[in-house]
Amino acid sequence: MSDKFGASRYSRTQNILLYVIGILTLIPLAPYINRFVPTMQVGGWNLDLAVSLALAFLFIWLLFWVFRPLIIPAFVVLCSLLVYNAIIGNYSFVNVAQDYQGMVQRNWITRDEKQTDLLSLAPHAAESAQGKLYDQLRTRAEYKDSVVRNFAVKHSLDYFDESVPKYGQKARLLSLFRYINENFKYVSDARRDEYFATPRETILNGLGGDCDDHSLLMASCLRAIGGVTRIVVVRGHAYPELYCGDKKDFEDMKSAIIHLFPDPPVPAINYHENNGEYWINLDYTAHYPGGPYMNDEVKAVIDI
Repeated sequence: MSDKFGASRYSRTQNILLYVIGILTLIPLAPYINRFVPTMQVGGWNLDLAVSLALAFLFIWLLFWVFRPLIIPAFVVLCSLLVYNAIIGNYSFVNVAQDYQGMVQRNWITRDEKQTDLLSLAPHAAESAQGKLYDQLRTRAEYKDSVVRNFAVKHSLDYFDESVPKYGQKARLLSLFRYINENFKYVSDARRDEYFATPRETILNGLGGDCDDHSLLMASCLRAIGGVTRIVVVRGHAYPELYCGDKKDFEDMKSAIIHLFPDPPVPAINYHENNGEYWINLDYTAHYPGGPYMNDEVKAVIDI
């Protein structure tokens, strides 16, 4: 019987070697293709990497069909590209491993943790809260300030450039979150003297302040580059939140967070949801967006 792949032209050892090289090519090729495949959610399962695996398999199958030894230069070119990327700090073998880890993390490990407090049950009750302190917070969120805007744009470009084709603006928002999250330093106010620093002041002082200063900075900077944000005031604390959109938008953001914040792996995404609208926590309680909430005693919510 003839072999449409031309297997009869080669010895058993040669065929085994070519198949092994084909598999070794498939493993890094699939996640590399996945960088350009949009997120795909079907029944709660994230399938974009699985689709990328199918595309990579199809590519290798075509190489075998045309001329089986072509898999050797294809493997060499792919490995050379990944080595070069590792040298210049772009997508490399480390990212390949993280992408497979992310697929497992997204589908089987990371939990959705909905916060069951006033914002998930009756958000309008929190929105109606009034008071001098809340009004001061609202007026200090100067997201149109040129210093704030330039700071936000600059640091939205610091990380995740290679993920923009896949995640779009989400990659820019998460880059900015990462910079602020990694560089903000907690400095408390004087006792009995609550001071709300504007985002400009916090930027100029070197990113130091307390929870309300962090909330103003994070919410205003993300707002300056197109994010929809708010500040939630709870007992003894304040934290910022980012609006994701509907369920699909939330799942896409969740995929981006798990993919882009792999070390250590994200155990859960904490969020508020009401009437199909999703908000994720951006507090400094975790290294990733969607970290745990400090408490559920909501006093007010302030839209930026």
